[in-house]
Amino acid sequence: MSTSDNGTSTFGLQGGAPLGTVVGGSLSEGVEVKLNDNASVEDIPVGSYVVIQGETKRFFGMVNEVRLAATDARLRTTPANLSDPFVAEVLSGTAAYGTITVRPRLLLPMVAGSDAELAPARTVPAHFARASKASDADVAQVFGVEDDRHFAVGTPLDMEAVVCLDLKAFVERSNGVFGKSGTGKSFLTRLLLIGVLQSRLSSLLIFDMHDEYGWAGSDAERGTQVKGLKQLFPSQVAVFALDREKAMGRPVKPDVMVEIGYGDIEPEDIMVLRETLNISEVAAESSYSLERHFGKGKWLKAFLDLEGRDAIFELANDININTSALASFHSRLTNRFARLPFLVEKPAQDSVQALMDQLDKGNHVVLEFGRYGDDVPAYMLVANLLTRRIYARYRDRQMTETVDKGKSTTPLSIVIEEAHRFLSPAVASQSTFGIIAREMRKYNVTLLVVDQRPSGIDPEVMSQIATKVCCLLDDDRDVDAVMTGTSGSRELRSVLAGLESRQQALIFGNAVPIPVAVRVRDYGTADSYDSLMRKTRRPSAKKSSSTKVGGESASSARPEPVEGHPVGGKDDEDELFG
Repeated sequence: MSTSDNGTSTFGLQGGAPLGTVVGGSLSEGVEVKLNDNASVEDIPVGSYVVIQGETKRFFGMVNEVRLAATDARLRTTPANLSDPFVAEVLSGTAAYGTITVRPRLLLPMVAGSDAELAPARTVPAHFARASKASDADVAQVFGVEDDRHFAVGTPLDMEAVVCLDLKAFVERSNGVFGKSGTGKSFLTRLLLIGVLQSRLSSLLIFDMHDEYGWAGSDAERGTQVKGLKQLFPSQVAVFALDREKAMGRPVKPDVMVEIGYGDIEPEDIMVLRETLNISEVAAESSYSLERHFGKGKWLKAFLDLEGRDAIFELANDININTSALASFHSRLTNRFARLPFLVEKPAQDSVQALMDQLDKGNHVVLEFGRYGDDVPAYMLVANLLTRRIYARYRDRQMTETVDKGKSTTPLSIVIEEAHRFLSPAVASQSTFGIIAREMRKYNVTLLVVDQRPSGIDPEVMSQIATKVCCLLDDDRDVDAVMTGTSGSRELRSVLAGLESRQQALIFGNAVPIPVAVRVRDYGTADSYDSLMRKTRRPSAKKSSSTKVGGESASSARPEPVEGHPVGGKDDEDELFG
């Protein structure tokens, strides 16, 4: 490092390996850097970070293109004889050279350790400004270190520095995890949930479609089971279960068995299923007429109890609905709901109240669907019904708190998989999930959507997704969807296309200062569990220390005990490693 006149260290170019000099470009398209003789394009992947030292400013940017260039066009058609080492050495870096395109995104402080805030880059470095690889110190300056508010999610693709998410910014809006099947969406979602859980900035309600988050999940790459949130944080996580047979077949029983009453189902819940069950619009909307005819809370059971075509014909005349449409509607609902043992006339307890009781205690809830997770209509019915009723309670509470300023409700983040089924253009306007996404935490409720088909999500809803965590996508329509409303989407496309199929992701939006491609931190080994839990077990939140990802350092607050159980103490360690 160089030193200023007052003895303060400056970053200069010494923090990272020199790369080359700026020879052209623009702010919108990025600046072109001609590489030095000893800088190989093979060592500079798209998505890596570069620092450019201008005349008066220090720029931080991302590589979005790597090119080969030549001063003599004949080299393209008549390659030189490179068997002679002297010829190869002469041509390399002169007649033939490499370039990279860097999009300047931030202005870094000129002085090491400065508390000056990072500013967006609104201009470009001058000609011949020197470029170098960003150092670990540069990355730490941009993405911070782990503390009460920041969670280490991984490292830049070609670096060891930690990339942290701003969890406060993350929970303030709805977010999304996207990627094609097999790219590790569940793996990554699990890590994000651990970060939110540790922060205590939001409660979590997780609709666990394939039993990946509650008690245990699977690591397809290793062919092993990994610990779920209940195993890692037994005193903070309550597991609700829909599939009694599966839930009762394991040593640790669920906290609550969920039953849904016929009287809990409203026409809005049926409308969400219209596309999935292939119900005509006329038939689906007849549910409102049925509710008026039989009464609120009674209509569905009364309708399903009808036997014979004559009874349906008489009802169709009474409520002025096409007989064939009503008969088809009755058949589809009967066939579908008769196979759901959790759907009963009189539930043993109010599942919504049981869920709210857990959230009010400061706990987090995972609803495991068991075998019903493969039954998409069942998943959609339960998720929409519970979310609709819970959202109504949060809405009522928020209105009360507006009057009584002394009260406050902990924010709630709801996690849904196969999100496009709830948020398609045809359904989003009718589902509670669509309302939550568009209202941007109006009533202290947000979404974390997990999906492999982001192109199926309504564009308006997608535009409200504040932070996007994208694993590999290979469908152009899906890529277009996640890039909706994103500045610099063209270069981000190339970064996204260059990701490996596992354990890499592109993150952009509110929770990070600039887009970043990361190698996701490890999860599923004893060392990784220890790394994650070390933050939870720290005795104090007042001081922070740097930690490396996957066993290197972190700082955090110690969560408060829940229900008399010590958090991160011996009980948790015994559960984790015993």
